[in-house]
Amino acid sequence: MSAAGLSIGRALQEGTERLREVSGSARLDAELLLAEILGVGRSHLFAFPEHPLPAEAVAAYQSLLARRARGEPVAYLLQRCEFRDLDLTVSPAVLVPRPETEHLVEQILARLPAGGRLLEPGTGSGAIALAVASERPDARIIATERSAAALRVAQANRQRLQLTSVELVAGDWNDGVPAGPFDVIASNPPYVETDAAEWADGALAHEPREALVAGPDGLAAIRSLLPVASAELARGGWLMLEHGARQGEAVRGLLAAAGLEAVYTERDLANLERITLGRQP
Repeated sequence: MSAAGLSIGRALQEGTERLREVSGSARLDAELLLAEILGVGRSHLFAFPEHPLPAEAVAAYQSLLARRARGEPVAYLLQRCEFRDLDLTVSPAVLVPRPETEHLVEQILARLPAGGRLLEPGTGSGAIALAVASERPDARIIATERSAAALRVAQANRQRLQLTSVELVAGDWNDGVPAGPFDVIASNPPYVETDAAEWADGALAHEPREALVAGPDGLAAIRSLLPVASAELARGGWLMLEHGARQGEAVRGLLAAAGLEAVYTERDLANLERITLGRQP
């Protein structure tokens, strides 16, 4: 990609070709990166494809394309991510919030009573807790995070979005958890198996391993959460857990063995088992 006479349209075309092998959304990725460099919206790129690019913009664009081609997530390159209409700051200290996790937010909103209490262990960027707070200002929300770097990201998002009613606490899955009772305990915990190859390849290789990997079967964090749920859920309260697409049966078994009732699994938009719920008797 030469800087000489390169137009917006040509830069997008070349960027898309460069990313095609590593991204299923190569064109969108190229648009987002170029719009970020130019400080404009994507609509500007569509309106003025013939406009020439300054040499320094081409150099910056090439640098971001190279990082994306190595698998680095677009959200890390932009240092932000959209999640249920929230513009979240993200960094390599936190997982990039996934669209399927928005379904977990929907389940929380459907079952959290007016003025209810929500506990979210392992909040990362704060995406789940802050999304619920933005749509349910009556809710009382506590979110925990064991990573100091991730907790700082969540705190920055809370402050910037002015959702300061969310209480952020340093704590592990079963250590430092505030006392209940909670009407809902919900989490997107680590659930990748230690020996699984996918966490070391592509975009996942750039995300924090401790937020991805959870023992040989990927269920260690969920097992740690179950005593908390038993002790801190209100009567009739719900535990909601996001998990891997092949873990539904195992997670249902764990929740049932922990004494929860009405245990079932919600499927995501790809019809994969994704969120398992159970109710405290």
